[in-house]
Amino acid sequence: MNSLLILTALIIIFALVFDFINGFHDTANAIATAVSTKALKPRHAIIMAAVMNLLGALTFTGVAHTITKDIVDPFTLNNGSYVILAALLSAIIWNLITWYFGIPSSSSHAIIGSIAGAAIVASGFDTIKWNGFTKIVQALILSPILAFTLGFIVYSIFKVVFKNNNLGKTNKRFRRIQILTAAIQSYTHGTNDAQKSMGIITMALIANGYASTSEVPFWVQLSCAIAMALGTSIGGWKIIKTVGGKIMKIRPVNGVAADMTGASIIFGATFLHMPVSTTHVISSSILGVGSAHRIKGVKWGTAKNMLITWFITLPISASLAGIIYYLIALFL
Repeated sequence: MNSLLILTALIIIFALVFDFINGFHDTANAIATAVSTKALKPRHAIIMAAVMNLLGALTFTGVAHTITKDIVDPFTLNNGSYVILAALLSAIIWNLITWYFGIPSSSSHAIIGSIAGAAIVASGFDTIKWNGFTKIVQALILSPILAFTLGFIVYSIFKVVFKNNNLGKTNKRFRRIQILTAAIQSYTHGTNDAQKSMGIITMALIANGYASTSEVPFWVQLSCAIAMALGTSIGGWKIIKTVGGKIMKIRPVNGVAADMTGASIIFGATFLHMPVSTTHVISSSILGVGSAHRIKGVKWGTAKNMLITWFITLPISASLAGIIYYLIALFL
């Protein structure tokens, strides 16, 4: 069998593995608040998240196009297969490390940093399409800031509107609403996160001569959607506990405000074809809601640890991908 075909198949397998891991790593983004407030039982929440992730992943491909063509040029990428394989291995390793320790890190930061790191080691800094790469990084940085701000505003409005309502009755109503907002959040998660692996596979197909455009083949879209849904169905319990309880004590009204905020930011990014970290967005939404509710009620120590992880993911994943690329190129 042709060695290039074997390498391409290997990349596709690892891309689907990354998507699968992304599914259980980032399940918490969509359902942590609903589980922590007991709006949904964990099993029901995960099933719902898996279905909605699948539907979301089958709806859009704009983010996949951005990943395919805006970081590096797949048509001219030197040793493209090695670069992509190294990037996937790096992102998978980092996702597993952060999942093991229950840290809500960003799969988006990991894969984008890994592509850049491996490409730089392969061909130097000039291989990066800095205009596109800068826009992606800006989206990754701005989205959690917007999420924090919007979460603060949304919950501040809730406090004014529902200030005279009976707390018990209000929580009961919002617990029901939270089922809907968690479903919407799961859908938006699928519209953005699953597309990253679609873009990676399409990049590999172009680099190896099996595709001539950045259009995502339907079999790629379907495969990535299924892989993420299967990963989601397993659930990332350690991260669910962190996002759902270690940032603040979440009540149904808090959960609805955070879910609405997160879904709005993520879907807005998908509409603009920009990859964002769903982990950063929902965590920042909760922080914004918590600050508006009672700033002392936010566990800022957890927030600090998350923030450190967010900042170090890009450089660590880039460095790790560069090392892996060097070893692949040396031995293959």
